[in-house]
Amino acid sequence: MRGAIVVVSTSKAAGRGEDRGGPALESWLAELGIALAGSEVIPDDRELISARLRHWADEESCDLVVTAGGTGLSPTDLTPEATAAVIERPVPGIAEAIRAASREHTRNWMLSRGVAGTRGGSLIVNFPGNPKAIGETAAALSGAIGHGLALLRGEHSPHG
Repeated sequence: MRGAIVVVSTSKAAGRGEDRGGPALESWLAELGIALAGSEVIPDDRELISARLRHWADEESCDLVVTAGGTGLSPTDLTPEATAAVIERPVPGIAEAIRAASREHTRNWMLSRGVAGTRGGSLIVNFPGNPKAIGETAAALSGAIGHGLALLRGEHSPHG
């Protein structure tokens, strides 16, 4: 299986500060046994985000495409809208699990607007941009992601 990471941050894309969200997601993909097909940092631009998600899903045929950042309430936080524009089937339980996992760590958990869904044979998931939050929320998904990816590939996977 192959995965891609799209970090959405105008400041990091401009070279202001070090991206730590991408490496946090890269570690998680490695834990899942998913080979990294690519990782990039792009600015908060709705059309660019959608284009990069389509690239990793359609052209690179990644099984899992994850984003970091752009899921809050700031006027420039457009990752959920860009993702919603490209997914074909929503998977709301993943976004709900991310918010639920955040609940015990921050009182602002309900302000995260991330979404998840499928495009062709790819699962696309929006994560928060904070590396600590990525670790807290990714752990909540680890048990189900493999099963979901197997189902998406049309493989029989025992329900657990």
